[in-house]
Amino acid sequence: MNEINKPRIINTTIEDLPRIHQLFEASIIYQEKNHYPSWRNYDREAVLSDLKLNNQYKVIIENSVAMVFSIRTEDRIIWRERENGDALYLHRIVVNPQFKGQRIFGHVVEWSIAYCRRRELRFLRMDTWANNPNLIKYYTGFGFRFVENVTTPNSEQLPVHNRGITLALLEMDVDGNN
Repeated sequence: MNEINKPRIINTTIEDLPRIHQLFEASIIYQEKNHYPSWRNYDREAVLSDLKLNNQYKVIIENSVAMVFSIRTEDRIIWRERENGDALYLHRIVVNPQFKGQRIFGHVVEWSIAYCRRRELRFLRMDTWANNPNLIKYYTGFGFRFVENVTTPNSEQLPVHNRGITLALLEMDVDGNN
C-alpha cells in the first residue's frame, strides 16, 4: 500500500460531525436491511461527548473517512468486576459502506494494541450484539476472544442505544496471553 492509500487514524473534529451522523445512519439502514440487530436511536450526545473529549477517531483512506470509532479507558457498567483500569475499550465502530469488506478494522486493532502498550494496558476490549454471531465471528477473527454475554442495565450512565440490551463481551490480551 503506497503512502497515499495508507490508512491514517486521527481524532475526529467538530467539522466531521455531519459525516459521522451520515455513517451511523447508513449503518443502521444496512443493519436493518440485512436483518441484523441495529442501533435504535443512537445517542448523538454520546457521539458528541466522545468527540469533545478526543475519544473519537476516524480512519482516513484516500482522503475519505473509512471508519469511525470511540475509545475509553474505563467501562465499569458493562464490564463490572473485570474493570480494573488495565484495558482500552472500543465503542461505536462504524464503517463507511464504501469500505465494507476491506477489513479496515484490522488497522484499528493494530493502532489500539500500540495504544495499549504505550500506556501499559493489558487488555483491548469491546462489546457487540450477542445475537449477531457473524459480527462476533468477524471480531474473533482479529484475535478477540469471547468472554461472556451480559444484559446492560437501563442506566442513564450508558448511551441510550446501549441500555437494556444483551451484549457479547470480547477481549484480547495485547501480549497474547489469552
